[in-house]
Amino acid sequence: MASREQKAKKGTKRQRKKGGGAPRRRASQPQEHFYIQHTDNDMMLIISDQGDGGFSTTRRVRRMTEPASSGNAPTTDSGWGETMPLEILHRVFQLLAESEGAVPTLCRLSRVCRRWCQVASSPSLWRRVSLGFCWVEPGKKIPPKTQTKVQDTVQKLIKDRLSLLSDFSLHHWKQQVPFVVKELSLHCPQLSTLTLSHCHGVSLDALLSVAQNCPQLVSLNLQNSQVESSALLRFLDECGFRLQHLFLTLSNQTKAVMSRLAVGSCPELRLLEVNTEIKQGGSDLPVCIESLQVGCPKLEVLRLLNLVCSPKSLNRRLADLPGFVDLQELCLATSTYSLVNDSTCKRLLRDSSKLKVLDLRGCLKVTPQGICDLPCTDLERLYLGMYWSTNNLALPSAGSVLLVRRWQHSLRDLDLTSQRFSEDDLTQTLHVLSRGGSNDTLQSLNLAGTKATSSAIRNLLRSCQSLTHLDLSMCRHLPRGMKRVYRGGPDIQQCLNGLSEETGEEDGGEEVPQGPAEIND
Repeated sequence: MASREQKAKKGTKRQRKKGGGAPRRRASQPQEHFYIQHTDNDMMLIISDQGDGGFSTTRRVRRMTEPASSGNAPTTDSGWGETMPLEILHRVFQLLAESEGAVPTLCRLSRVCRRWCQVASSPSLWRRVSLGFCWVEPGKKIPPKTQTKVQDTVQKLIKDRLSLLSDFSLHHWKQQVPFVVKELSLHCPQLSTLTLSHCHGVSLDALLSVAQNCPQLVSLNLQNSQVESSALLRFLDECGFRLQHLFLTLSNQTKAVMSRLAVGSCPELRLLEVNTEIKQGGSDLPVCIESLQVGCPKLEVLRLLNLVCSPKSLNRRLADLPGFVDLQELCLATSTYSLVNDSTCKRLLRDSSKLKVLDLRGCLKVTPQGICDLPCTDLERLYLGMYWSTNNLALPSAGSVLLVRRWQHSLRDLDLTSQRFSEDDLTQTLHVLSRGGSNDTLQSLNLAGTKATSSAIRNLLRSCQSLTHLDLSMCRHLPRGMKRVYRGGPDIQQCLNGLSEETGEEDGGEEVPQGPAEIND
């Protein structure tokens, strides 16, 4: 018996010498109440699975133990998403949806955990949705299985989350457009704005369905989309009486649409925009101005972009009726030849005293005197730039000072790009804009390609404290290094410092040439 005990002791001593010994039992680790999820952006989210909305995963990640440290060591809060009140989460998601768009922001948030999915699925967050096509690469055909998947996905999205939808946009869809529009008309009774941009196959049935089933629809945008023949005219017959915003691209239906507007099919229309692609410039669009004024008496914004707008002859029977009394914006900008002249502007704006924005870029037949004769009293934005070759064109060399003297109290933006006003005329213009040393209204000034001088610009910059955009590109009288675009207060201050160093002056300015158009103080 003693020999056995001695042998056991000897064996124990040998094990201790070899660094062995009886195996120790590992301390049990507490079960961790979190899991790690990998998102699409390769970012790990540590999500707590405790609480009412949590759920456990089949695979847990063991947290590495670290040596004990001081009590002031930072701790990781892995459960804030689960403990935050639903009302706060809803408000955060709402702000994200408004700034980034419901798609894909809410889709990604709903994949974090069940609690977030519950909040992100709230129909009140899905009031404004924009969808672009991303199932296949551009230019490739859609396989039949993918088409079925697209329909199922869109149908589920509309039924489950878009019951309160008010603003919907569809971009670059070549197929399934009628299906999407019909599903919207069946499940989104509060739809008020529909945009189909660069889409193919916009059918008559789809437009009629949304017109009949969405009584709050007031805005339709079909720019750069292929629309079935006569579909738009039938749509206007169905719900044109309540339509307020209409966006179109010039096509073989546009003339018929303009004629329909002129006879009063859209009496509530506030905004009308017709455009065409720049590469397709030169498209002619006849417009009966007086008839359009009678048919759309509440129009506030009229944009005919990149078109050769050819006004029809004056209708004297309608000339005595009110014009666009509520018009606030007129845009006739073009990159090609324009037929718009002083007479056209006068006919369009004869009663538009509320006009705030006048965009006549490319309208070379409009003169400064003709613009000054318009009835608008508080014009804020005036764009007269020429953005195409003017080498062989007869542009006025005087008259810019007439424009700023008329609206110096209200002008926020002024664009004189590539106009041929003389050096003296521009010097007087900039002096009037300075208002004797204080102008807090002017925010943007474009003098690219003009004959503005360094001293005149320097004196203006000292007076315009609110100026945030200044374009001096290709100004022939400026030194090298100064001919560029300046954005923001610090950049414009740098321009002022450069002009002051170039002339060697810190205060004062040059003598302003006196002319017949000089302002009388």
